[in-house]
Amino acid sequence: MSDASGKKSEDTQDFSLRQHDIRALICLAAAGTVLAQIKWQQIDWLMVGIPAGVFLYTFISYWFIKRRAINQNKAFDRFMTVDAAVIGVVLSFSDFNLLPTILFITMVQFNSLINGGIRKWAIDNTAMIVGIVLSFFAREPQWVFSDKLEISSISLIGIFTYFCAYALYAHKKILKMEMHIKKLSNELTMNKLLAYKLSRYVTPAVWKAITENRERALTTQRKRITVFFSDIQGFSGLAEELDDKVLTDLLNTYLEEMARIATRHKGTIDKFIGDALMVIFGDSESEGVKADCLRAVSMAIEMRRKMKELKSRWYDQGIKHDLQIRMGINTGFCTVGTFGTSAYRDYTVLGYNVNFASRLEAAANPGEILISQESYSLVKDTVICRDSGEIMFKGVSQTMKVYQVVDFRKDLGKDQSWFEDNTDGFSMHLDLEKVRNYDKDRILEILQKASDRLREKVIK
Repeated sequence: MSDASGKKSEDTQDFSLRQHDIRALICLAAAGTVLAQIKWQQIDWLMVGIPAGVFLYTFISYWFIKRRAINQNKAFDRFMTVDAAVIGVVLSFSDFNLLPTILFITMVQFNSLINGGIRKWAIDNTAMIVGIVLSFFAREPQWVFSDKLEISSISLIGIFTYFCAYALYAHKKILKMEMHIKKLSNELTMNKLLAYKLSRYVTPAVWKAITENRERALTTQRKRITVFFSDIQGFSGLAEELDDKVLTDLLNTYLEEMARIATRHKGTIDKFIGDALMVIFGDSESEGVKADCLRAVSMAIEMRRKMKELKSRWYDQGIKHDLQIRMGINTGFCTVGTFGTSAYRDYTVLGYNVNFASRLEAAANPGEILISQESYSLVKDTVICRDSGEIMFKGVSQTMKVYQVVDFRKDLGKDQSWFEDNTDGFSMHLDLEKVRNYDKDRILEILQKASDRLREKVIK
């Protein structure tokens, strides 16, 4: 920051010094114009004193600026105003010679507009008029509007030199600005690249809050969310057998695919723990508890399908282990926000329901998605689940009812093994996977009998 400030200060000083170099030229040209007006056979000492005063003023102001004896930024505007007044005096003492008058007035307009806009233009023109009026008290101009060659030549050379010097200065300034813009553009590109790299290590909710200057949105709060956990069954054993590079490629491929699915379902990836994955729904942009839970279950079903594709790909690469993922989902109130120290903070969720989701994942069989009673009640209309009974979890005093996710009702088709429906006067729950052989005939008999009676009945 100090280096940047120092650089900016040097640029400002360079700007002021070069500007004063240019304004010194126009003051000298003004003094030369009055000198050319003097009739040396009959010397008018007042006419001699005016250019002498202009020379003295020019060198004193130039010396002050070079020595940095005064504030350069404020001095430049003040000296420009005094310069305009001096030019007004010069025009009067040169009897408003036509060409110098036009050139010097043009110079005042150009200089004031380019350096300060309309306000500066009004101030400098006022100063020039004041200089003209004050000069009337010392000497009344002859108003001859003469066009003497020697007077016109001096002013013309002076103003020509002024505009050339200003053009060179402006050209150099533009080049410097273009280099500065190019440097800023490169820095902006680099910062965007660094920001992109950094965003890969921060959860989307945190990144969005920081980039939008909404860190307060990350304060801890209690919210009803859905928590998802998964890991690969048997991955630890596989890690001992595979080469480091092969293992890294396999794990990165798996996590890349899972993360892509999680992002597609608008889940917040909380963390990767080796091959384990934790995703939360409803923490930042909730669509409602029911919709959040359904998105979590939909994600889990898609992950299970994707794992089958990955297994086939890995098999072709010589990895013949039967890798399957276990998943657990729970819905409930958790504490969401940032936790940690003043030096390091982490965005995550805490609470009993987070631990319960983790235990559901640990209790699941390979390829199985276990969900809690709370989650099941939110998705049962859309997703078919099997009752997995009650499980006793460590740290919980009573058994908890859990369900195994089968698939979406609309996707089961001819391979459907689960039938469930409820309406007034009718309720059916059939799980073909659990039907025993000696119960099969009895169930068919009951279904046939119910079907016949239903056909015979006249419904009014």
